[in-house]
Amino acid sequence: MMNEDQLNDIIHRWRDTPEDELKPEDYQHFQSLGSACLTEGDGAQLLKFLQDERNQGIVKSMGCVLMAPLIKEAVKEEKDLDHCQAAITHLTQTCRPNELLHSLLELIEDIEPGAISETILALLPHLQTVLLRLEDRKAACVGLALSGLQKQVSRLPVPYTQQQEEADEHGLCRCCNALAAFTKPFIEEVTRTNGNDVNTSEDEELRTELLKFCMRSLRDPLLEAELNRNRKSSLWLFATEIMVTLPAIQESLSELLFFSSLKKSTQSDSSQCKESRACLAYLLFVQLITMDSFPAVFSPVFVLQCNMEHINQLLSSKKEAHLLKGLALYAKSLECVQDNSLPVSLLELKSFYSVPQNLREVLTDCPMKHLRESGLQVFQIFINKLDTEAKHKFFRCMLKTSNHAGVESYIVKNIRSQVEFSMEPGNANKWFLGEDFISLLGLVLRLPQGADTDLLTSMDTIMESLNLLRYLLIRDEELRSRTDVWGELCRIKDEYLKMLRVCISISRAYYTAELKALREDQKLKAKEARDAARSTRVVKSITVKHANGSNMSPEVQQQVLQSALVTFDLMESLIVRIEEITEEKLKILK
Repeated sequence: MMNEDQLNDIIHRWRDTPEDELKPEDYQHFQSLGSACLTEGDGAQLLKFLQDERNQGIVKSMGCVLMAPLIKEAVKEEKDLDHCQAAITHLTQTCRPNELLHSLLELIEDIEPGAISETILALLPHLQTVLLRLEDRKAACVGLALSGLQKQVSRLPVPYTQQQEEADEHGLCRCCNALAAFTKPFIEEVTRTNGNDVNTSEDEELRTELLKFCMRSLRDPLLEAELNRNRKSSLWLFATEIMVTLPAIQESLSELLFFSSLKKSTQSDSSQCKESRACLAYLLFVQLITMDSFPAVFSPVFVLQCNMEHINQLLSSKKEAHLLKGLALYAKSLECVQDNSLPVSLLELKSFYSVPQNLREVLTDCPMKHLRESGLQVFQIFINKLDTEAKHKFFRCMLKTSNHAGVESYIVKNIRSQVEFSMEPGNANKWFLGEDFISLLGLVLRLPQGADTDLLTSMDTIMESLNLLRYLLIRDEELRSRTDVWGELCRIKDEYLKMLRVCISISRAYYTAELKALREDQKLKAKEARDAARSTRVVKSITVKHANGSNMSPEVQQQVLQSALVTFDLMESLIVRIEEITEEKLKILK
């Protein structure tokens, strides 16, 4: 420790030394002295030194090295908080802004994980002051600051529930609000130049940096956040700020969404850019933020066509927040489209193929029931919007690619609805009554692996297909009038039922044998269990045998086998009924 005389000697030397003669050791020594004052609780003494008129040369030359320790001390929110804030304010007004900026950017880069929000909230007002003082390369510096800040904010967990958002334990919501306030003067600066005939390169660069900030904010945290326009939460307000900022910096929402005008942005990851635009579409069309200023010239079909790219981006994710937004955007985009109006030509577009396939994965693979239920509702809405030819083509595609009995059975159920509709007066068409219907029916009435088809896995599809076949035979008048169609239908029916009977016979024999073997095994094990009570050696043997056995209990195995046999009986009863209907129709015709 140095005494007071030694300290005064050093201060006098610094006062008398030209700035260009100061050495790195002087900067380090000055920082150490300042940090020691803060550690010992002498914030008032440090402030007095910094404000002393005789020390302004020292402060201007070396004061920036005290910014980091002062901010860290301010984060602690202890008794010297007012002195720390006053000292920081004095430094931001006295030191060179480019040197202060360098110190602040280093501080942002090195924030400890446990103090992210507190540090950002403490330094943002001062960082804003420093940036506003800059005269050269302001736009680039604003970009560096925003990028660094958002990198740290992205490390904070996004609140998942309303309670978590209100508690804001990790400070994400407060940071977002502070960032919105931080950008205000720079947005205003861009806005002031909007009316100018010629904008400087600096103006354009600042506009680009603010666009990057908005797009990063859309991706994180807004894409992950739960938003509800009926509840104006902190993140909702932040979303509104972002959506208002884009037009303010002369970024057209329609161009961003529909015409990909992000060429001005130097985003390196196109997938991140797509996520941002997908969130933008969700905020606009689902949450209706700034929708009142969106051009009304776009047709519902055009909006749907453009939004399919964003919907595909969201539904290709495995994250719940993304899937929820994707399903909501899909439903909203379809809402204004007339039923039976989407032409078959749209199905040639890549997104109109990819979106249903991603939706199918949600229906079949997603573990969350509410997402599967929402997905099924949107799936049906999309089917309703297709015209007759498009429905026919879509059904063919799904039957060929879904590889899932649940999805296939749902498609078959829709096929029956379309046949029923087509049989009404004035609705006849070739897609669900004529020759093209036969090609579709060939995909329905088939067993993928022939006699080796797993009937239990395909049960839903088979039962729905048999119900469709029964319906067609009951409502045969319309089809009989089309001789070629009726003849082909009967041929497909006969081949299908013949193969299905063989498949049922093989499966029933197999499962009956399995059930018999299981029952015999249970009797044997019961006998062994009785013997085990008399012999410890036998008990050990039994234990080893059970350890190598099936994880499914014998009772459950028996239930599964019996259920399979009941299923085969149901299928056969439907086949019998179909044959009875066929015979009844033949008698009537004779």
